[in-house]
Amino acid sequence: MKIDLNADLGEGCGNDSALMPLISSANIACGFHAGDARTMQESVRLALAHGVAIGAHPSFPDRENFGRTAMQLPPETVYAQMLYQIGALAAIVRAEGGGLTHVKPHGMLYNQAAKQPPLAEAIARAVKSLDPGLMLVGLAGSELIRAGERYGLATREEVFADRGYLADGSLVPRSEPGALIEDDDEAVSRTLEMVLNSRVQSRDGVWATVNAQTVCLHGDGAHALAFARRLRDAFEQRQIHIGAD
Repeated sequence: MKIDLNADLGEGCGNDSALMPLISSANIACGFHAGDARTMQESVRLALAHGVAIGAHPSFPDRENFGRTAMQLPPETVYAQMLYQIGALAAIVRAEGGGLTHVKPHGMLYNQAAKQPPLAEAIARAVKSLDPGLMLVGLAGSELIRAGERYGLATREEVFADRGYLADGSLVPRSEPGALIEDDDEAVSRTLEMVLNSRVQSRDGVWATVNAQTVCLHGDGAHALAFARRLRDAFEQRQIHIGAD
């Protein structure tokens, strides 16, 4: 069995160089919520050095709140913003001798696209227009995955090691109780349940079905590196291979 292990990087959290060797895919911030041209270049070089798949991590234009502000933008605006961000990173990757492999929206853009078909379609259309060979990464079972499939894109369904879930398979909003799983043992156990048995227990105790094709590790916590190593060990003990291919 194989699973992709991804992390959102280039966001100024300071763990990138230590976290990169532990993952198989990196989602690099494209400047709208964090990062700039130089941090994108540094992240790309680091990913290439470790053989990690490189993805764009576009956001709503919201540096003030790290891309976590809800926005209602016209689909054509979102479409243009996606081209702008993904294209910028793709140019840097190409200049460094690599290739962009995937796109994973960030923060509130990701969460809204999981439930709003017009927004999901704008993102999928932008990815298809820029490079139909790019993979679209989104929340397992979400509108973003369905939009990607409608546009003929390869998709990868994502689950989160340290996030709480609702009964419909969506994430508990960060502003609500149960949004984050603080206990590492619980987070590892829940992740294994998602990967091996395609289910997660929601905040209300209901089991929600999830298709876990990639697991997201958040790299901004004080214990992020220790947790990443624990999760890798848990996968290896169960002969779950980590890889992006």
